[in-house]
Amino acid sequence: MCGRFSFFARRSDVAKAFPFVRLLDDFDALNPPRYNVAPTQTIPTISSEAPDEITPMHWGLVPYWAKTPSIGNRMINARAESVAEKPAFKNAFRKGRRCLVLADGYYEWAATAEGKAPVRFFLRSGEPFAFAGLWERWYGDRDGPLTSATIITCPANHLSARVHDRMPVILHRSDYRAWLDPDAPFELATSLLVPFPDAEMRAYAVSRLVNSPANDTPDVISPIAA
Repeated sequence: MCGRFSFFARRSDVAKAFPFVRLLDDFDALNPPRYNVAPTQTIPTISSEAPDEITPMHWGLVPYWAKTPSIGNRMINARAESVAEKPAFKNAFRKGRRCLVLADGYYEWAATAEGKAPVRFFLRSGEPFAFAGLWERWYGDRDGPLTSATIITCPANHLSARVHDRMPVILHRSDYRAWLDPDAPFELATSLLVPFPDAEMRAYAVSRLVNSPANDTPDVISPIAA
């Protein structure tokens, strides 16, 4: 699964990683570094509806048919193997409501004799990247629509499998456009939901500070002895 990630990349790096997106000059001021992004918080996305801009969304997909938005608390991840059939996600997937969730690292917890120990995964290049996601818009609130998203997961690659049997789908840059294209063939979208090459990733142990969403400082990503 993917229950925590980071996105502290600055404007220059985001512009290189996502050159098709318009970034405001004050991007850095409007998007402070985030080292410990947690479910139910607002996350940065690029959607099929607005593929040239960054759109904030609620993390935890709320299906259009939901009676209350609380269902989203259980919808932070969608499994690649069932995303096209599961009631909560199939409508978004089949109708092309796909998105990129921007990140520069994510966390998983390894089982140890001392309890679960957090590990940070990131690209070997150190550059920001995107998870494959889905989005929906829920109109059940009189205060206005809620736009929410989920992160798709797949079986872990060899590196990630040392900690957890699943990992978020990290898309290659060359596949961003195809994933965001609502008219892309169903088979093409499905073919992108595979493990990212472990040779292009790195990982290291971090402290249990990440266990609490209240801790959102650079200390969260500091390496510790494994």
